[in-house]
Amino acid sequence: MTGAEAMILAAGRGERMRPLTDQCPKPLLRVRGKPLIQYHTEALARAGFRDVVVNTAWLGHRIESHFEAVDDAQLRIRYSHEGRDFGGALETAGGIARALPLLDDVFWLVGGDVHAPDFEFSRAALERFGASGMLAHIFLVPNPQHNPKGDFGLRSDGIALSQAEQRFTYSTIGLYRKPLFAGLPAGNPHGVKAPLAPLLRAAMDNAQVTAEIYTGRWADVGTPERLAQLNAP
Repeated sequence: MTGAEAMILAAGRGERMRPLTDQCPKPLLRVRGKPLIQYHTEALARAGFRDVVVNTAWLGHRIESHFEAVDDAQLRIRYSHEGRDFGGALETAGGIARALPLLDDVFWLVGGDVHAPDFEFSRAALERFGASGMLAHIFLVPNPQHNPKGDFGLRSDGIALSQAEQRFTYSTIGLYRKPLFAGLPAGNPHGVKAPLAPLLRAAMDNAQVTAEIYTGRWADVGTPERLAQLNAP
């Protein structure tokens, strides 16, 4: 069985979205009548990707139940059960490391709680990245009000910068290569919790991360107010 070429992050508790997330996992919150995560699965299927990994923790069984009820023969979803196996989410890098045995050597990554309805998960982009030798290629967006200082910079030649005078916000969408996570135990069998940003910054300091600016519709659905704005008439 070949590895999946995409992973959707769906394990977070969504504390800032409470009480909406007390009974509903954040990726199943609806924008314009459709769960956030389903925008991603449909976009991946349109691009011809057939195997997707979803990591789960908080109310993960509801995510599985949702996709069991969705009649989509185009997509096969495999799960990395952080909640079942470790009692909770492993943070972003820890969760990816746990799921690596299910993934291909290069893969798309997207946060299940961002709304980017026009984003194209292109196979050509994945193949270009695979040929580049880089450890990651991330998509940056203009800074939203809730993150005015941004996260990472961008050199004129496309190299991402850990520190820069002008910084942009990481969209939680990117292309990744397994060796970026080599510092974590293979498959993360002990459930080590680890954030992603330090790994990206270390790779950026070695000029091993590229980036581009994405200007399409994008929102980090981090609060009930932001969700309400997306659903406003």
